[in-house]
Amino acid sequence: MPSPRTAPKAAVLAAAAIVLIAPTAAHGSLRSRLASKMRPAGPASGAYVYNATKGRAVFRWREKRARILASNTKLFTTAAALARYGPQGTLGTEVLGNGVRAPDGVYNGSLYLRGGGDPTFGSRRFVRGNYGSGATVETLAARIQQAGITSVTGRIYGDESRFDSLRGGPDSGYGTSIWVGPLSALSFNRGLANSSGSAFQTKPALTAAKRLQAALGRRGVIVGQSARRGRTPAGATVIARVDSPPMSRLIRLTNKPSDNFFAEMLLKDLALQATGRGTTPRGARIAARFARGLGSRVRMVDGSGLSRADRASPYRVARLLLAMLGRQDLADYYASLSRAGREGTLVRRMRRGPARGNCRGKTGTLTGVSALSGYCRARSGDMYAFSILMNRVSVSAARRLQDGIAQAIAGVRG
Repeated sequence: MPSPRTAPKAAVLAAAAIVLIAPTAAHGSLRSRLASKMRPAGPASGAYVYNATKGRAVFRWREKRARILASNTKLFTTAAALARYGPQGTLGTEVLGNGVRAPDGVYNGSLYLRGGGDPTFGSRRFVRGNYGSGATVETLAARIQQAGITSVTGRIYGDESRFDSLRGGPDSGYGTSIWVGPLSALSFNRGLANSSGSAFQTKPALTAAKRLQAALGRRGVIVGQSARRGRTPAGATVIARVDSPPMSRLIRLTNKPSDNFFAEMLLKDLALQATGRGTTPRGARIAARFARGLGSRVRMVDGSGLSRADRASPYRVARLLLAMLGRQDLADYYASLSRAGREGTLVRRMRRGPARGNCRGKTGTLTGVSALSGYCRARSGDMYAFSILMNRVSVSAARRLQDGIAQAIAGVRG
């Protein structure tokens, strides 16, 4: 029994011991619970959990071994696109010409519809129905008319030269993929040939040019010759332009539904912005280089994660997520991720429990592959970054294990 003189000192020491021991005990309990969730996943799976508020790792499970990322690849694609373009950056679709407009509005020459890699460009009905807003061919036609053009003696050329001619990524041999659709700098209605989405366009640039000619016709602006594909000549000047939604919105349209088409377009846009020509390999190198600058590492060959060659370790994915916490564009990146039990690819997962609404993540799925990485705000108020990459697993069983891990993280009280 301490004397009255030593009692206050003893009480202070005891309180300090509680402060030091309690978090350790809490994290020790969390570690054991997470370990019990990871064991059934097998040796081809790994996980890493980091308390960003306290600045320490709280769980490691084969965290340094690179795994197939599946759609967790989109975390790297969208982070790089957001950084390179900025939250308010846009992608433009332009109409240019090198002819002469007569006083009566007749344009003597041809018009060139040049794509800038906007994944949202299309018809007003399609854009509103799928994205809410975006660049439309009807708006472009109106702006051509507003420029004083009443008719065109030549034709409209669809120009997709700002991207390479490859329609897909490595998983489809660079041809059109059923999981993506045809990639083009001048994509129209994301390359769909009909409203039901049962077929793809074979010539996206020609489709876009024809649709612009039709939109002009509905406004009484007659184009004398039929549309074709072609390249904008040097010296042509811009007559009209429409812009995509800002990059902050484009990455939401990519990550929340895990949209492969948007991801592959954004990857080519990275190369377009940096080098003047959009290609998948160049975009992948730029995204990987951006990740290295943040202390992460990834092997990327596409933007969507459809290729099994896209790989990183849970530790490196978490390093990306942690680095994003310190950036000015964090709010836009964070908002692009699905909320557990509420929206996106997590809308039907974790609909109850502490994770609901408090965890945001990016899912990933291929045959035998399941991933979940993101952030959780725990009941304690602490922010956690986590990455769970599971290979050679049953996808349904893996999702149950991942959800249990997220619930355990979000449920931490101290």
